[in-house]
Amino acid sequence: MAALPRISETEWEIMRVVWGKNPITAAEIIEELSKADASWHPVTAKTLINRLVKKGALGFDQEGRAYLYRPLVSEGECISAVSSSFLERVFGGSLSGLVAHFVEQRKLSPKQLRDLRKVMDDK
Repeated sequence: MAALPRISETEWEIMRVVWGKNPITAAEIIEELSKADASWHPVTAKTLINRLVKKGALGFDQEGRAYLYRPLVSEGECISAVSSSFLERVFGGSLSGLVAHFVEQRKLSPKQLRDLRKVMDDK
C-alpha cells in the first residue's frame, strides 16, 4: 500500500467534511466549514482542497461545471497513521506510557475506567 499523505490540522477539517458526506462540491464543503467556524474564507478552503487533491487524499469527478470531491483515503487509515506517528514521536512507541499518561492526567469517570479495562482485557 502506498504511504498515506500527511494531512495538516486545517486539512483534517476539510477531510472530516468530505468523509461525512461525499461526493461533495467545494461550495458544500465551504458551507459546512462555515457552520462550525464563520472565519473560514472560501479562497483558503479551495486552496486546501486543491492541496489535498495534489497529495492524493481527495479525488474528484467533474459534472458540468461542478467538481464533486471524494476521499481517496479512509478516515480510519488516517487516524491509524497519525496515532502511530504520535505514539512514536512523543512516547517512543510505548503504548503503556501513552495510556498511563492520559489516565494520570485526565479525570476519568468510573464508566470510562471500566471501558478502558474492558478494552485491555479483551486484548
